[in-house]
Amino acid sequence: MGVVSASAAQSADPPPLRLGIVGLVHGHVMGMQEGLPGSLAREDLEVVGIVEPDEALARRYAARYNVDPALFFTDLEAMLDAARPEAVTTFTSTRDHVRVVEAAAKRGIHVMVEKPLAFSREHAARIRQAAREGGIHVLTNFVTTWYASNHAVFRMLHDEKTLGALRKVVVHDGHPGPKEIGVTPEFLDWLLDPERNGGGALTDFGCYGAVLMTWLMQGRRPLSVTAVTQRLKADPVYARVDDEATLVLTYPTAQAIIQASWNWPIDRKDMDVYGAAGYARALNPTDLRVRLSGGGAEQAASAEPLPVPFDNPLSYLIAVVRGAVEPDGMASLEYNVIVAEILDAARRSAATGRTIRLDS
Repeated sequence: MGVVSASAAQSADPPPLRLGIVGLVHGHVMGMQEGLPGSLAREDLEVVGIVEPDEALARRYAARYNVDPALFFTDLEAMLDAARPEAVTTFTSTRDHVRVVEAAAKRGIHVMVEKPLAFSREHAARIRQAAREGGIHVLTNFVTTWYASNHAVFRMLHDEKTLGALRKVVVHDGHPGPKEIGVTPEFLDWLLDPERNGGGALTDFGCYGAVLMTWLMQGRRPLSVTAVTQRLKADPVYARVDDEATLVLTYPTAQAIIQASWNWPIDRKDMDVYGAAGYARALNPTDLRVRLSGGGAEQAASAEPLPVPFDNPLSYLIAVVRGAVEPDGMASLEYNVIVAEILDAARRSAATGRTIRLDS
């Protein structure tokens, strides 16, 4: 978690952050934490431009959220030049993230993308280079970044050291499938296209475990990645992508097992963290189960709420752009470049049946 600077905390309230929204094809654009309705509802943000090439889709969102049609653009660069946002949030396909970052970086505009940052090493490297040349921050939003339970486990592991040395992490992320849960047609269209999403459940949900493990390992890259993917659904809509994936990451003294699924009967985003002296299970955004070695029974606990601006993506974005917070951890570009390397290696491992080493 970053640190809020004293100078920023003492300064007068700045004007609302000028925000652009790029793309309406990602279902998270409807979220109150990160999306269009959440952005419109905040007094510390001013939505100054929205980019969506599909004009029918743009009209639908304009009507649904009562947005001035004059805010809509069909061209990214036209919006960036005319609206002059300080930052943009991005709800395109994963493949288009690099295009958005490169265009924004040339204009000194900060970017937040929806997870994952990228599914290939090449795109991640281009994003990092553009960010460096443009002097901008590029953040990646995972809903689990704002789970107080995950941060409680991190403190037990690294600050309180009650769990002992990290040995194994098992992460479970999934749901019954994008079609089954009723995602919008424009979201489903690219989510099931490996050229735009990078894969199916492996990319969509494998990225959560990859970023959590990178964070718990404090930015260390794994030595190796092994992945197995399957297509278990008979529905031909899933013909081009995996719907079941398991990733195994190895480190010199620890291991992670990442279970990603579009076949589970319920939604789940939880993890089990095992140390040499105990384990902690983050069950949901607030609840944990903890058991330490030495005899005691497993105990239930509730995590303390995260402080502003570390409790939601838009507050965090504003704090980073205003210079109040230096980005680190799960939202940071550094960690998400590693996540992209893990996803890239996982795709290659699943395709070849080989373990991919990242330590060279």
